[in-house]
Amino acid sequence: MPTTDAVQPTIHNRPYRIVRLAGRSLAYCAALIPVAVFTLVTTPMGGAGAAVARWRALRTWLLRSPSTAAPDRRPGIAAVLGHAMLSLLVGAVALLPLGVELLAVLRGALYGLVDPGPYVGAWGGPTRAGAWLVHFLVGLPLAAAGLAALIGIAAVHQRLTRRLDGERSPLWLLPTVLLMALAGTLLFVGWTRQI
Repeated sequence: MPTTDAVQPTIHNRPYRIVRLAGRSLAYCAALIPVAVFTLVTTPMGGAGAAVARWRALRTWLLRSPSTAAPDRRPGIAAVLGHAMLSLLVGAVALLPLGVELLAVLRGALYGLVDPGPYVGAWGGPTRAGAWLVHFLVGLPLAAAGLAALIGIAAVHQRLTRRLDGERSPLWLLPTVLLMALAGTLLFVGWTRQI
């Protein structure tokens, strides 16, 4: 039976690993659109191999996912361009939780600095300190939800990238990507109509 000392580091490492995974997923999702656009531009000019290497490096470097590529595996131009289009779609969906994270910082943690007041009608008003505290507290669960969404989006895209390595993708993968895109579109349209 393990001693308390042996179990203790595992308990303390778990929150740290989750925070690291969230940070890596945030960076990974932020890189999806630029890497996809670069892939769409360079692949038709003979850069398919380099594009595949970039996708693999992004997955192994940022997400610390082991490479499953066969050394002789070279996906065709159509597969690389198709992956770039799907990555662009997933990257567009990732913009929503990335925006939530930005808003959680600007309108939550930095609320009193970015909103000069008056705070009479603000949540937590009429004082600046009260409004700042309430906006910060409301921003915490939104930031957590945004990070959870980014972890999920990164995991789905990671599965897509493994297709370039020759792995068979599960049947749910492509419908999930399309459903994510539809849900993201509906959420974005609904949100813009509320503004």
